[in-house]
Amino acid sequence: MAGKFDVPPEAETNRALVEERLVQARTEAGAKVTVDWRGQQKHLDVISMPVQMLYFNPDTHRIRAQRSLDLDRNRALEEEPWSEPAQEYLRHLLGCKPSNPNQTDPDFTALVDELRESGQKDPGIITPEGILVDGNTRCAALRQLGVKDIRVAVLPPDTSRSDISDVELSLQLRRDKRRDYTYVNRLIAVEEQLAAGRREDDIARAFNIKTTTLHKDRWVYGLILEAIDRSRTDSGVALRLVDFEEDQEQLRELHRDYTKLKQTDPDAAEQLKESRLAMVVLDFAKTSIRLAEADFHARYLDERLPAELKPAEQQSNSVSIPGLPGVALQDAVPTVKATRALTDTLLRAKAAVQNGEKVDSAEVAQAGQLMSSASKVFTVAVKLAGQNAQLQKRKIAVPERLTDAADHVNQCASEFADAKAKRLLDEESFDDALLTLRASLIRLAKQAGRTFTTPGDGVAWLLEAARQES
Repeated sequence: MAGKFDVPPEAETNRALVEERLVQARTEAGAKVTVDWRGQQKHLDVISMPVQMLYFNPDTHRIRAQRSLDLDRNRALEEEPWSEPAQEYLRHLLGCKPSNPNQTDPDFTALVDELRESGQKDPGIITPEGILVDGNTRCAALRQLGVKDIRVAVLPPDTSRSDISDVELSLQLRRDKRRDYTYVNRLIAVEEQLAAGRREDDIARAFNIKTTTLHKDRWVYGLILEAIDRSRTDSGVALRLVDFEEDQEQLRELHRDYTKLKQTDPDAAEQLKESRLAMVVLDFAKTSIRLAEADFHARYLDERLPAELKPAEQQSNSVSIPGLPGVALQDAVPTVKATRALTDTLLRAKAAVQNGEKVDSAEVAQAGQLMSSASKVFTVAVKLAGQNAQLQKRKIAVPERLTDAADHVNQCASEFADAKAKRLLDEESFDDALLTLRASLIRLAKQAGRTFTTPGDGVAWLLEAARQES
């Protein structure tokens, strides 16, 4: 991000018009906008500029992930950001729904309606060359409405590409009426700040999050990039950043459970990660994904997988360590390899489906069939895992109830002494409560007596106490 942009084609024309209108604005002591500028506050003059003369910012974080929607158009954007096709691609993305760029964003529609009814309220921000730093979406909406001019504040003449990114980010983090960055776009912004040399604690402070949350989000971003790489098919298509926009909570929970399990069983943690990533690919809900534990593949999936989804027999192999002759380690265990192989198959299948216009129709149909088959098998597996989870809950429910009751009795003992010392004890009510407790214990004893043929010490005590009361 260091350095300046290449100069836009109409840069000189824009500079001349900007300077002319700045002179007028200063003469009239017009409105100003305050921004964070290189470590201090700077007050910028506001002018009016023709919307058609301004350039959408190719680096805006508002749609960074969405640019991956069309790799060919994105490549053209990177090579010639000021060309008409590149600028049209940016305009198109600014009006799209972040999680599904094939649909119009309802927020963009609402913005268009607001501008139509009330006009522009807040100025945007541009460079002297006419590059939009803030207000890209507003400019796109005004163009759609056919409005000729937009009010904008102007950054200093020496504005660099990194300055543009810093100003945009600082405005976003003010958390005013601007839409928040989408999850993936925020992850990208964090990585760019780190690449620019900022410290993790400074970035966490700027984004108003804990450093631990920053680490969690960086892990998630790494997993997304890894998944995209693993999804690449023989046809050259792959999943895109935008395909993970709605998976924030699922992936954050995956990080939590993965890191906790990895401390005691790294192989089990890998199996858990792969099974849950596969379920993210299949668009399962967060509540279903939680049911996939480390043994999910071996216990519920393996024997139900159709032949086209069943991974080949996996074997552990020795891996030599460079620089240490004769020293070798075992690679991933077969169960991890099998779980990972299934996830890879699903990643590639989804990539083919998501990029259907770029892949042979037969390949798309086959990929769709794989996804459908996998979804059916995973649905059965989730149901079985859910039933087992409910069974486990029922198994521990009775002991937990007694433990809770014991806690209440202990608390009662403490409060009894306090009430007695202060002469606040209601002896009659206390006696009635004890009779209720006795009746409850006798009832429990009858159930236990019918269940245990060889009772342990606790059950034996309960049965004896009940007999004495009979």
